[in-house]
Amino acid sequence: MYTNELARRMVAAPHRAGGQAQFVPAPMPPDRRDGLGDVLAWASARLDSPPRARLTSADLAGRAGLSTRSLIRRFHETRGTTPMRWLHEQRMALARELLETTDLPVEEVGRRCGMGGAANLRHHFTRTAGVTPTAYRRTFRGA
Repeated sequence: MYTNELARRMVAAPHRAGGQAQFVPAPMPPDRRDGLGDVLAWASARLDSPPRARLTSADLAGRAGLSTRSLIRRFHETRGTTPMRWLHEQRMALARELLETTDLPVEEVGRRCGMGGAANLRHHFTRTAGVTPTAYRRTFRGA
């Protein structure tokens, strides 16, 4: 596992099939006293919400005690993204972690990261990472 972590830090995969994207983890920025730390932690603990019960910007805004519009504005100012894009990135980070550290089937990884199932996870993971979840696991799974 150490070599994979070192490779990620150097922005070089240990082995890449042709055309694969580099994989660089995007850690959550520290709470810069912007008042979003608690709501981000709350949302992170609920990434596995099923698609029918998805977290919304309104849910996050209510938790933060802000209007939806104010929350979106604060996200842009402090995180450089929207609340929904941030949630998607967190779900993809969780999927990468589960693929690297567990032997869970892709269907279960999809459920645990809030994608609902394997088909939806494959679609979003391939768009985000440039490879399928199975190919990612094969490349980055520790020996």
